Amino acid sequence: MSKNVLILKGSPRKNGNSSVLADQAALGARQQGADVSSFRVDEMDIRPCDACDFCHDTDGICVIKDDMQTLYPKIQQADSIVIASPIYWFTINAQIKLCIDRWYAFQPVKAQVWPGKKIGIILTYGDSDPYNSGAVNAIHTFQSMFDYLDVEIAGIVYGSASDIGDVEKQPELMEKAYQLGEKLVL
Repeated sequence: MSKNVLILKGSPRKNGNSSVLADQAALGARQQGADVSSFRVDEMDIRPCDACDFCHDTDGICVIKDDMQTLYPKIQQADSIVIASPIYWFTINAQIKLCIDRWYAFQPVKAQVWPGKKIGIILTYGDSDPYNSGAVNAIHTFQSMFDYLDVEIAGIVYGSASDIGDVEKQPELMEKAYQLGEKLVL
């Protein structure tokens, strides 16, 4: 049975560097036989969580009718999830954060949603290293979040890439993203 890999791309640039690396991870996963679904969350209508707690009274059903209703079953069915984000203001960008905040709906059913999943993280930034750029803040956020959910982070790929096309000039970074996709399936 093939594995399901879900790719969530946060870059508002169609061919942004984090998206290009996410596509490499998708290629690696597909070549290992996975079924891959990829979404550009910046193009989706995802509204903020309004903390109504309706989901806590209805076993994880969110009352907000937007494009998260498309993603909720994909997240549940995924064996692995790749989250790709550029670093904005020293952490993940708003598009990815908005999507993740809506995972709050899974809180009452987290024991059914998260066990056994693998997570891949892809981050790109314009500065020279993960500390000056703030990527380290995003990494710590993901580590804390997935520790809480008791979910394995299978790998984190990150690198300096500001202008569109910068990652394509870094074959070692492209290869790391490809290998991440493979690892999420094996």
